[in-house]
Amino acid sequence: MSISQETSRRWQMLAIIITIGLLVWLLAPVLMPFAVAAMLAYLSDPLADRLERFGLGRTLAVGIVFVVLILVIAAALLLLVPLIARQIENLVQNFPRYVEWGKDTALPWVQAKLHLDPKAFDTDRLVDQIKQHIGSIGTVIGTISRSSVGIVAWLTNLVLIPVVWFYLLRDWDRLVAWVDRMLPRSIEPTVAHLARESDSVLGAFVRGQLLVMLALAIYYGVALTLVGISVGPLIGMVAGLLSFVPYLGFITGFVAAIIASLVQHGDWTHLLMVVGVFVVGQLLEGYVLVPRLVGEKIGLHPVAVIFAVLAGGYLFGFLGVLLALPAASVILVLLRYLAQRYRLSDLYTEKGAPDSAIAEIDVTVQEHGETPVHVAGHSDKP
Repeated sequence: MSISQETSRRWQMLAIIITIGLLVWLLAPVLMPFAVAAMLAYLSDPLADRLERFGLGRTLAVGIVFVVLILVIAAALLLLVPLIARQIENLVQNFPRYVEWGKDTALPWVQAKLHLDPKAFDTDRLVDQIKQHIGSIGTVIGTISRSSVGIVAWLTNLVLIPVVWFYLLRDWDRLVAWVDRMLPRSIEPTVAHLARESDSVLGAFVRGQLLVMLALAIYYGVALTLVGISVGPLIGMVAGLLSFVPYLGFITGFVAAIIASLVQHGDWTHLLMVVGVFVVGQLLEGYVLVPRLVGEKIGLHPVAVIFAVLAGGYLFGFLGVLLALPAASVILVLLRYLAQRYRLSDLYTEKGAPDSAIAEIDVTVQEHGETPVHVAGHSDKP
């Protein structure tokens, strides 16, 4: 293949990638139910494949997996929705106590420790602003809930997701085979290799991280409830949900549980028990759950995780937040591949010629009996 043909092929591939990215950006509001359905199909495809190995047909295997998972999700919703509602109601009822604790205990302590002017914190104005924001949020939510367009959109998504999920799961292997056939033969081996690596990383992240989040949410919720924190289940769910960002779930849950313990009990016994719960939870996450369920295949830095979530939300809204970390995992695979190609390329392996000007300077210095000045990357030998 000539250089001009190789350049033309690369430009064509770049044009295809840009076109796909532009279409995803333009259609992001419409793609959300399809993206959720595709993620569910990807997660449940291994279960259907296992049933096929026992001699079941693809449609029957998919039907069994689909019905079982729908029942599990429905049972989880029936259990979680009333629990979350009760926890939020409990938090709203106790909100004046939290405000009073912050006004009478927390802020004076901060002012005393930091030697701040007591007038720097106008607590009454701060409480009024919080109430105004809560009221405005409630008004917005009420407007959205009363909007016929919003109701129709939510109902459409709720109907579309299971339907698209079923058909994608049934035809998943066919879709993968079709994509493989449509790839240019010149790049098919490379794409197949990267696809296998991406599948390994995504499997480790999506399935493993979801199990870690679920386990941490159950542990923190149950443990905090046992030590006497009334909003323990709500704090546990938040801590488990945010645990996909390293230390974010731990810090958020720990601070919330400490405040709840001080407001509700105000003694050292419950405070130390809350600290013990989160110390055990951090050890459980770092030494048991993450190594066994996720492993070290992803290797995303915490800063990269935060950037991926923020960038995905800014570019594509809720769809971007939903797909940010899986996309970042695939991009990590591509970056590792590009780094390997770079280290094997002439740009990296070719050694530079010695600088003649530096050599002449060394010779001149040696003739005058002085010590040569060595420059990094250059050799004194001709």
